[in-house]
Amino acid sequence: MKNPSFDIPEELKKLPAKPGVYLMHDESDEIIYVGKALSLRNRVRQYFQSSRNKGAKIEQMVTHIRRFEYIVTDSEVEALVLECNLIKEHHPKYNTMLMDDKGYPFIKVTVQEPFPRIMLARKLAKDKAKYFGPYTSAGAVKDTIELMRKLYFIRDCNRKLPRDIGKERPCLYYHIHQCKGPCQGYISESEYREYVDQVLSFLGGKYDDVQEKLKAKMENAAQELNYELAGEYRDLLASVSKIAQRQKITDTKGSDRDILGIARDAGDAVVQVFFIRGGRLIGRDHFYLKNGAGDSEGQLLSSFIKQFYGGTPFIPGEVMLPTAVADQEVIEEWLSSRREARVHLIVPQKGQKERLVELATKNASLILNTDKERLQREAGRTIGATKEIAGLLGIPHCDRIEAYDISNISGFDSVGSMVVYEKGRPKRNDYRKFKIKGVEGADDYKSLAEVLGRRFRHGLKEQEEGRGAPQTGKFDTFPDLIMMDGGKGQVGIALSVLAELDLQIPVCGMVKDDKHRTRGLYYNNVEIPIPKNSEGFRLITRIQDEAHRFAITFHRDLRSKGQVHSILDDIKGVGPARRKELMRSFQSIDQLKAASVAELTKLPGMNEKVAQEVYDFFHE
Repeated sequence: MKNPSFDIPEELKKLPAKPGVYLMHDESDEIIYVGKALSLRNRVRQYFQSSRNKGAKIEQMVTHIRRFEYIVTDSEVEALVLECNLIKEHHPKYNTMLMDDKGYPFIKVTVQEPFPRIMLARKLAKDKAKYFGPYTSAGAVKDTIELMRKLYFIRDCNRKLPRDIGKERPCLYYHIHQCKGPCQGYISESEYREYVDQVLSFLGGKYDDVQEKLKAKMENAAQELNYELAGEYRDLLASVSKIAQRQKITDTKGSDRDILGIARDAGDAVVQVFFIRGGRLIGRDHFYLKNGAGDSEGQLLSSFIKQFYGGTPFIPGEVMLPTAVADQEVIEEWLSSRREARVHLIVPQKGQKERLVELATKNASLILNTDKERLQREAGRTIGATKEIAGLLGIPHCDRIEAYDISNISGFDSVGSMVVYEKGRPKRNDYRKFKIKGVEGADDYKSLAEVLGRRFRHGLKEQEEGRGAPQTGKFDTFPDLIMMDGGKGQVGIALSVLAELDLQIPVCGMVKDDKHRTRGLYYNNVEIPIPKNSEGFRLITRIQDEAHRFAITFHRDLRSKGQVHSILDDIKGVGPARRKELMRSFQSIDQLKAASVAELTKLPGMNEKVAQEVYDFFHE
């Protein structure tokens, strides 16, 4: 059956001999394949030439093509970037897809500050701080940071030093001897820097000095019969030794590189990656590829490189491969532009580098053979569950799901939460918290409207500001599906907000029974029952529980810090006196929100600058 309005032979004649991206559509007009080409005319024509040996997968795909479209670019590198973005957006059936979308944390030391801090970071920023990693385990990063604070007394607070020295009392870490009290001026900047230098040395892999010092302190404490202190040093020494033992592979050149190995069978493939940073192996991870049947190892690796390094914030200077990939020069140019330094793809032929690639390949083979069933079960629990939900709702896919919930006690104390699931897994780096600004009392509907409005207005603004650039904002990635904790009322609120912003995103409600257990989905004015033994049902339950947990935890944390006493405390320039005047002059948040800058300026103790801050706070 052909598309009568699209004559493929005639359209092939119109193809330009320019670089670009082509999209193949099937009989239902779904995009089933996305590819790039140096010459669109030559590449697209090859699919429809009977004399060419295209392979079984492509042969099958061609039988389903009913039309194609193309986008011309200025260069092959631009075509590669666009191809990556379109594959990620549309998940075409015949493209090889990376099933794992993992993020890796860094250890960040804020050396640009007078009194630096050490913290976990999810993204590299151009802020002059030093970053170590990425690491494959967030738990290991947190343990390392805790160890650094215990060993080197690095502060854990967000105080602006030296500006805020002496303004507040020292925190608990000072009293338990895990901080030297720079906030009180108890340690000079130069003395503090000596500890920071030791941290940088440790994170750079120099563990011997630390182990010797801890061992000496442990022995001295034992000789003085201070066994409790000796036990603390013993535990610290064990932690340092554990971190040091992780470094099994070293490289005297101290370079950053990733080592890739691949294993495959009839239809599945696993890519193993060794992460070497500063010449040391800091971790490894594996990735499961689907729809690899009919592709060569080089084609699979090419697809993996484009999808994996298109999403990771750190790109090493060298990527070692077991076999060459097509378009190597184009991929190297693209990676180099992302890294802002030269990146090389290398297929080592001998020596230690070749042995490392062989080791990665053996690990990939072992994972494929021993973990295949587990990987497939996990895929069913995550990606399979999202496909099941999409099928129930009759939408193309729901790879990214956002769920919202409200928690409140009274008055100014409402908070909102947004949790994000991508491909059936929680993406905690994209979770967001909201303090309700413009709703008086426990009105969940108005609170939801405010949260959704702020979220999507921010997203539209970031998309507009970053048009033509990679998505790097907090809200510029929109979901395929919105899930509300509730039924008809909550869904109606979400739909009204989206309609006001001219957005079309499917919205469903997660309905609970009388015992507060997940019952089904409310979508298009109909409650859809879901089999309770299905993976889709289990995923919905996890999302609903997570949205509720995140909102409650946020509210509890704020209460424990004494921060949910008044939303007015979050306005710059509003202290106790001005807060009291605002609450005396306006009977509700709605009245305050409706006030103009001129009206606010007339209040006792209020100047035009602070009045503008108050107005902007409620109208951002």
